[in-house]
Amino acid sequence: MAMNIYESAEDYLEAILIIRERKGVVHSVDIAEEKHYSKASVSVAMKRLRENGYIRMEKDGSIFLLEPGEEIAVRIYERHKVLKDYFMSIGVDEETAAKDACKIEHDLSEITFEKLKDDILRRTRS
Repeated sequence: MAMNIYESAEDYLEAILIIRERKGVVHSVDIAEEKHYSKASVSVAMKRLRENGYIRMEKDGSIFLLEPGEEIAVRIYERHKVLKDYFMSIGVDEETAAKDACKIEHDLSEITFEKLKDDILRRTRS
């Protein structure tokens, strides 16, 4: 499923998902700490994500992914995990593998990503 969304928005949605998995609840300050961004930058991004229907913000500042945001976050996070694990399996250190996965998780076509996943599965079954 192709979605037109900026890479930075995908990064924010992925961060919300990761923080939610770790802490249960997400606030803008958590995202700022996770991504090493200023609170002002996160605030602007959250406003855009809210206006575009990707997140909902409660009065207490809690941030929740709406269905379109959840779909994007899950897709990007899966790509990140698969790519990072693959890079580590061929001998790349964890830090480099994570950085490289971040660089290409947004740009890799769906076709190439699915073929890569298939190849990884085939190799692990052998």
